[in-house]
Amino acid sequence: MRKLAYKYEAIADSLRQDIKSGKYAPGELMPDQNKLAATFDTTRITIHKAIQLLIIEGMVYSKRGAGTFVRKDFGITEDHQETLMDKPLGTTRTNAGKKVTSKVLELQARLPTTREAEQLMIDDMDPVYVIRRTRYVDGKVWAYEHTIMPTSIVTLTKSVLMGSIYGYLEKERGMSIAGSHRIISAAKANDEDIEGLGSQVGDPVLVINQVSYTDDGQPFEISEAHLPYATSTVVADIQIH
Repeated sequence: MRKLAYKYEAIADSLRQDIKSGKYAPGELMPDQNKLAATFDTTRITIHKAIQLLIIEGMVYSKRGAGTFVRKDFGITEDHQETLMDKPLGTTRTNAGKKVTSKVLELQARLPTTREAEQLMIDDMDPVYVIRRTRYVDGKVWAYEHTIMPTSIVTLTKSVLMGSIYGYLEKERGMSIAGSHRIISAAKANDEDIEGLGSQVGDPVLVINQVSYTDDGQPFEISEAHLPYATSTVVADIQIH
């Protein structure tokens, strides 16, 4: 049976098509939420929920006091990759009820690359953390993670990295994590995978590239996770309208 879409989902779909068709260009300021509410004959709350969907998908972002903008990098993906928009649960919540541990391989700060600054929407002189760690679930290797995060978000230590970064951000910073724009692909193991996963060079690995956002559309993390092919599965629920 076909599911009836909520009004905010239908509005999000209409705005999504406007962006894809070029009605709203990359970097362009979209109409404010009051104007959109009048256009769609609905409430501002409904428009806000529709915009939230597009923020999680990585299509738009909001600046407090300025409005909602189409992301400049929207639509830039590599060939032969699957793109997913989802709530970034992280290893700890994905494996709730299991023992999750970490081995910290690197924690340092440096200036971001041009690409990193663009993705995180920060100045190229704003320092970022470089975090590399191996995650274990019930004593077995789960993933090797390479994460870039602005140092302005929170002060991180190796003891924090031994646990859940998302849990720490929510507890210590009161952050509300909305979602992530995720690209899934496959690759051959490299030198870092030998260190992080114990893989052999050339072994296939599942690669998940992710940019995660707060509920106001601010990106706060770029991460790349490599998972061993023998224990990795991707499940995607696809809704057909």
